[in-house]
Amino acid sequence: MKSKNIIGHITSFLTIFIWGTTFISTKVLLQDFTPVEILMIRFLMGYIALWLVFPHHLKVINPKQNIYFAAAGLCGITLYYLFENIALTYTLASNVGIIVSISPFVTAIFSCIFLKDKRPGIRFIIGFLIAMTGICLISLNGSKSFAISPIGNILAILASIIWAAYSTLVKKISTFGYHIIQTTRLTFFYGILFMLPCCFVLDFNLHVSQFMSITNFFNLLFLGLGASAICFVTWSFSVKTLGVVKTSVYIYMIPVISVIASVLILREPVTLVSVFGIALILLGLFLSESSKKETAPNSPQTSW
Repeated sequence: MKSKNIIGHITSFLTIFIWGTTFISTKVLLQDFTPVEILMIRFLMGYIALWLVFPHHLKVINPKQNIYFAAAGLCGITLYYLFENIALTYTLASNVGIIVSISPFVTAIFSCIFLKDKRPGIRFIIGFLIAMTGICLISLNGSKSFAISPIGNILAILASIIWAAYSTLVKKISTFGYHIIQTTRLTFFYGILFMLPCCFVLDFNLHVSQFMSITNFFNLLFLGLGASAICFVTWSFSVKTLGVVKTSVYIYMIPVISVIASVLILREPVTLVSVFGIALILLGLFLSESSKKETAPNSPQTSW
């Protein structure tokens, strides 16, 4: 069991490591694609990839379980990314980065209410506050202020709540006993289904010329296969193994990964404020992770 927990921590870190670098690919693709085009392409690629890896249809035993899959697809695939991207058009990226990072705290609240887990201890709360201080230092480094934009900030808050809901739903889905690739794929299906109406409302107008660039091709491949197909499977595995709260605190690492990626790939300068912020985030993560283990509901073993 201990070795499985270690694997859970490794998959959590690897998932966040990839998600923390996706902003570079997205930034490149936004020159030729709209946000909704990128989302639709990446999750379609992920959906197809999961079929190729595990071509077995999921037979849902209880039709009511489809409600959880549909809710997870709506929250984690459609609403979270749309709200986050739209928020970026109204407010600063630093604002969104700070606000979305409250998701682990919201997740802890949801797990207490809906999964009947124990309330997070004082170490978790202190770790959260320390990590948020570090995230604020990194996000606001070089910015004059935390800009007040009601629409953008509200959308970012909603995005953090939605991701917490998604993680909680993933934990519930893990108790159904299905193969993790099948459950992720079905979640993608519902997410894509809910995203279709957005394509008619938002700017969705693909052209062949957009795919002719080798740079665009490889960035889409990275988002579709790495950040979507692989990462959503590893995130689900981590949630099932470690619990929804312990997995969610790894979200604190995203600003750290983003800073490191910016320095190594984009050659952006690193400041002492950023270094201090990273140190605080790592300390907060350690405190949150070393808190008492959450009580997860008993779940049947999932075949791998």
